[in-house]
Amino acid sequence: MRDISIKLRVFNGSVNELAALTRRLHEESEALKARANSLEERENRILNMSSDLQEKARDRQRMHDRLINLEKKVENMVQKDRHALPSDEHSDARTIQLLLEEQNQRIDELGLRIKQQQEKLDKQNLRIRALQDQIQIRKENLNQSVVQTKQQHTLTETVANCHDVFLRGETASGVYTLQPPDSPPLRVYCHMTADAGWTVIQRRLDGSVDFDQLWNEYQNGFGNLDGEFWLGLEKMYHVTKDEDVILKIEMTDWRDEHQSVQYRVRLNGEHSNYSLQILESPDGNLESSLSTESSSLPFSTRDKDNDRKDDFNCAKHLSGGWWFSNCGRSNLNGRYFITPPKQRHQRKQGMFWKTWHGRYYSLKSTVMMISPVR
Repeated sequence: MRDISIKLRVFNGSVNELAALTRRLHEESEALKARANSLEERENRILNMSSDLQEKARDRQRMHDRLINLEKKVENMVQKDRHALPSDEHSDARTIQLLLEEQNQRIDELGLRIKQQQEKLDKQNLRIRALQDQIQIRKENLNQSVVQTKQQHTLTETVANCHDVFLRGETASGVYTLQPPDSPPLRVYCHMTADAGWTVIQRRLDGSVDFDQLWNEYQNGFGNLDGEFWLGLEKMYHVTKDEDVILKIEMTDWRDEHQSVQYRVRLNGEHSNYSLQILESPDGNLESSLSTESSSLPFSTRDKDNDRKDDFNCAKHLSGGWWFSNCGRSNLNGRYFITPPKQRHQRKQGMFWKTWHGRYYSLKSTVMMISPVR
């Protein structure tokens, strides 16, 4: 009955959220329709103006042609009868010529004004087309947001990790938004199995993301949740909140053979440099390549050396950030090599797990994920 009650509350919350989203989309759609109608009316007015201007331009051209012909006739008359005309008639012809020149000047000015109006009209048309394109883009974005809202897994209730998501009936692996207590919303990738939900904290698969990052990047996270990424130490801490969790590590070599190992661990906060404490021996076919010391192992990067090796910076020497002890047991955040380097010191910088293929074998892919102890 309790599970049914929880699912009913989740369902009711989803219905209310969908109703609110539908209202918002309807309001935005109505606003877009109103704006589109306004633009259509404006475009019609401009088209009418364009038609009037074109008609005026044609009238102006006809008048200009007629005046040119008349001017030629008058000029011929003046040239032909210049010496035969009395002085008063010659003066009348000159007056007519001046009037024609003045009329031509006015026609030229009118043509210039028409040209300027046409340029303004062209600019207005460009603005209208740009606005229409913007409206079309907004419509497409709205449609896409509706689809994404249906597809993206966003939870409004307090959920600390992907196993909480699993317990609420979600069974599809993908990106979810969590809301742990006393934490901002967190976007994470959840790997769902038949009996649990796992929060993925690291994934390497093709070398597309550079993992040789500094402390700030390892603290906040980097990469792409749909590809290679490091979730971020602070986000991991919010997901675990000083509770015991199962850390599962899955690895693949270049023959596409797989191995996995599980630990019961506890991740501490920034005050301890996000130290990792191994609470039990690993469960799996592989021996441990993480320190099993009773004390916690702090996280270390090349700009913040917290490893247990005196006078030596493991992260700087090996590349990437990791829970280093003496540098030589494991580093799943090392460099990604498609082909093994020839130099031994370069092979040390790869992503390796010493108890599987040894110290100098760079793995093909790794996935690290956590889930509460059940």
